[in-house]
Amino acid sequence: MKISLTKKHYISLASLAFMLVAWKLASLYFGSDIILPPPEKILITTLSLFGDISFLAIIGSTVLRGALGFLISLVLGLGLGILAGINPNFNTFMRPIIISLRTIPIIALILLALIWLGSDSVPVFIALLTMFPFIYTNVTDGIKSVDPDLVEMAGFYQISKRRIIRELYIPAIMPFIFSGASSAIGIGWRAIITGEVLSQPEYGIGTLMQSAQTFLNVDAVIAWTLVAVLISYVFEKIIRWIERLLIVWRA
Repeated sequence: MKISLTKKHYISLASLAFMLVAWKLASLYFGSDIILPPPEKILITTLSLFGDISFLAIIGSTVLRGALGFLISLVLGLGLGILAGINPNFNTFMRPIIISLRTIPIIALILLALIWLGSDSVPVFIALLTMFPFIYTNVTDGIKSVDPDLVEMAGFYQISKRRIIRELYIPAIMPFIFSGASSAIGIGWRAIITGEVLSQPEYGIGTLMQSAQTFLNVDAVIAWTLVAVLISYVFEKIIRWIERLLIVWRA
């Protein structure tokens, strides 16, 4: 299969090359692996992580926490978002809650979660609180974007509420759902790692990053960071792939 590179691909590659060169020059300037190891050393450290016997357990635990927090956020965001989009009174009731969740510092939520919950539950709880507002807001906006004339016509023909939601609202909000899910994954993934750094579960990327930082293993900290970025990228690609499958009419 022939792979064709567009102008955007070349620009992206040029940006990546620029960052690597800047990184290499900065590492030469500092001249200390404790401050900033060179890219080639980080690459070796990152590859060595894959050979660790506990690597899959570490990655699997973090991914499981992220997936669980995302699924709970998705269910709540869909249900409450649709209800808020249909019912203005409920939307008014939910608005202060959503604003509070989006403005409270993540670190404050984590510190409270450390008091209330066990170490394994803290990242999931933080993921839920950070992802839910994005999905809820996008779903609500999607409901409001539905043509009111169509809703009025459906009511005129006495079509049931359940059918209106299933056949009118759900298809209309699908692009909003995926947009909210993409934003939620980006923000929520960082919150999960932060939660693991502070809660220190037995297995988790954040736990290993904190351990490496304690012993000044800067190369390990950066290596685990790159692994986290890679996983986040994979999640993003999966969401976009599902979006292309379900929303074929957008093409």
